[in-house]
Amino acid sequence: MRRFFCAAFLLAALPAQADPLALTLPQGAAISAERSQAATSYGLPIGPWRADTMARSALEGARSDTAWRLRGNQQTTLQILAPLRDQIAAAGYILMYQCETDACGGFDFRYALDLIPEPEMHVDLGDFRYLAAQNGNDWIALTVSRSSESGFVHLTTMTAEDATPVTPGNDLAAPQPSPEPESPAADLAKALEHAGKVALDDLVFASGASQLAEGDFASLTALADYLATRPEARIALVGHTDNSGALAANIALSRDRAAAVRKRLIEKLGVPAGQLSAEGAGWLSPRSSNLTPEGRDKNRRVEAVLASTPR
Repeated sequence: MRRFFCAAFLLAALPAQADPLALTLPQGAAISAERSQAATSYGLPIGPWRADTMARSALEGARSDTAWRLRGNQQTTLQILAPLRDQIAAAGYILMYQCETDACGGFDFRYALDLIPEPEMHVDLGDFRYLAAQNGNDWIALTVSRSSESGFVHLTTMTAEDATPVTPGNDLAAPQPSPEPESPAADLAKALEHAGKVALDDLVFASGASQLAEGDFASLTALADYLATRPEARIALVGHTDNSGALAANIALSRDRAAAVRKRLIEKLGVPAGQLSAEGAGWLSPRSSNLTPEGRDKNRRVEAVLASTPR
């Protein structure tokens, strides 16, 4: 079995220091992303999301996050989690909380976890597991999920310690980098899985035409990245227009624009054709008033609608 050592499982701040914990992940697991902070604050979840709140342990100290992808792994989330949980317990950690999907609090709980974003760490909102554990001043949070083709593991570790800055002038007091903002793919994933749709507002079409302008569009790249980690997902691209002109003509134009977006995603960004469909709604679903130029601009759009995520 291949062993992966998480550097953030450091010595606990106890009189007798513990040995670093070595986790053995399933065969073929590979680190997809890592990040670390020398001193930060985090409310590590130790209870379910209920009534817009949850129990947290307020921690300050060194934090590290690591995400793994288990390509081709067909184990269930429980089968992935159970041996890792056993290793954590054997290393002296006390289990503080564990849950599965809806019992955790579903969507709200998942987005309270502050995980490395998609596509490096994928969380299926209908199938994930979480546990939190403590060993002295060392805390861990483990999240496990999967897509139809791969398993995903995310480990957050924190060593609670004095966060007082080093005295200025000390050569060791180098500034620490700020946490990276979430990726466009992560923002798009949140919008899709929370609201069920997202407008691709950076797309450019010639006036009254269905041809999509040349160039790269961040929204299409983000959508392609999202679908790469969700091969089971199906997206309906739905075109919309303002209310200028007859309904039939506008439905045809909006459908043609959606089809142009679908073609770009397939031919330029490698999205499988089976994950995309193209529809047109014309001016039947405005998101703003058609009485102003600004409102009409907002109504002319293509939206990505999460059609289904069969498991």
